[in-house]
Amino acid sequence: MVTDTEKMIIAASRLLPKDAGIYVGTGMPLLASVLAQNTHAPDLLLVFEGGGVGGRPTGRLPIQVSESLTYENGVIVGSMDYVMSLAQAGWIEYGFLGGAQIDQYGNLNTTVIGDWEQPKLRLPGSGGGADIASFCEKNIILMRQDRRKFVEKLDFLTSPGYLTGPGERERVGLPRNTGPYRVITQIGVYGFDQETKKMTLLQLFEGNTVEDVQEQSSFTIEISDNWNYVQPPTEEELQTLHALDPDGIVLS
Repeated sequence: MVTDTEKMIIAASRLLPKDAGIYVGTGMPLLASVLAQNTHAPDLLLVFEGGGVGGRPTGRLPIQVSESLTYENGVIVGSMDYVMSLAQAGWIEYGFLGGAQIDQYGNLNTTVIGDWEQPKLRLPGSGGGADIASFCEKNIILMRQDRRKFVEKLDFLTSPGYLTGPGERERVGLPRNTGPYRVITQIGVYGFDQETKKMTLLQLFEGNTVEDVQEQSSFTIEISDNWNYVQPPTEEELQTLHALDPDGIVLS
């Protein structure tokens, strides 16, 4: 049986073009990126938040973004400020993000749950997330979906999506034609309406329904007139995926 994690990773890998620069974090984003390299996108350039550029780790997946393994077979051993400057200069097309909360415009919270002064839970914060969200052309967000995570109002805005709607990114000085591109959850794949910038269902994973989309969100999610089902993973994708993570660092 194919797990939700496997479905999400494979769906994310399929979104990546044959040759582009992409910011990757550890976990599902890294595995999705390496899977793409080993299937349809051999020239994908991985840029690690810790400073590595072009790394192709072998043996096992890195546990975190500054591990020395992220530099293996790479072309540059840089620093965090260097790789962030690459996005500011417009060299990085894709970014991967996650979050504890997301709203209908793709804004993310990775800072606190609850009140800032007396939070119920304090989270890791931005790291490079705000930079990636601000400067990459297309951001892919990977996160589990439920009503506590898909919220009408964030407890804290860490990383900008489309802020309060059309034109707001540009108004505050962020580059044009940048922002959230896709959101992938265990239920389906979402995009953002070109006019309203609101989250919109594009595809469902088999076994889920349009009713599940709404039941597991605190805000109303638009439904595309042309929504369809995600194509199931192929045997090649599944075999390659498990070969890349034999220790189950992500897949366990």
